[in-house]
Amino acid sequence: MTDPTVSFLFDLDGTLVDSVYQHVLAWHEALQEEGIELSIWRIHRKIGMSGGLFTNMLFRETGLEIDAARIERLRKRHAAAYKGLSHQVRPLPGAVELLAYLTDAGIPWAIATSGRMETAGPIIEKLGVDHTKTPVITRDKVRYAKPDPDLFLAAAAALVMPIEHACVVGDSVWDMLAARRAGGLGVGLLSGGYGEDELVRASAYRVYEDPADLLRHIDEVGGRR
Repeated sequence: MTDPTVSFLFDLDGTLVDSVYQHVLAWHEALQEEGIELSIWRIHRKIGMSGGLFTNMLFRETGLEIDAARIERLRKRHAAAYKGLSHQVRPLPGAVELLAYLTDAGIPWAIATSGRMETAGPIIEKLGVDHTKTPVITRDKVRYAKPDPDLFLAAAAALVMPIEHACVVGDSVWDMLAARRAGGLGVGLLSGGYGEDELVRASAYRVYEDPADLLRHIDEVGGRR
């Protein structure tokens, strides 16, 4: 029997699709084109956060002046580089099946990503998701991205479901922090490269390997038929 009080709000990169490292390499290329040297591992730690926070952390770590024009150039160069790598991106194991299960069970779900539609749209299509029917909240639609709560709050509102009853599924500490600030329950996945202890410290109340593992344990987070 479906529980109408439960909904699922999903991050995209590293949560439903295996795209984190393509984003890392795209940012690395964009930064190098701007003459900015930043180690790949440091870039990985920032994937999933808002562009503004990314820029602030970049300034702190490099000591360079990052003005508005440079930020926009970086964004466009990242988008172009990512487009060149996006053919490599695939749904994570169990992602398509997990979304199908929730749909068949009548459990509302939505996608909330810090990416803009120009990069997220084609990737979402690989999941077989029709974003004209399923709520998809991208960076374009909110004032602030993660770790601010805006994306998840907007996704819950689009479902007309209380955020307090939402399971917010993500792969990064930025997802978990945003979930906590929004008032939802954070469910962490290891498929984006963060460790279980990091996700738990950032407020994940359950951690699974990937979407397939979450589907196997869906009853633990209230996803009953």
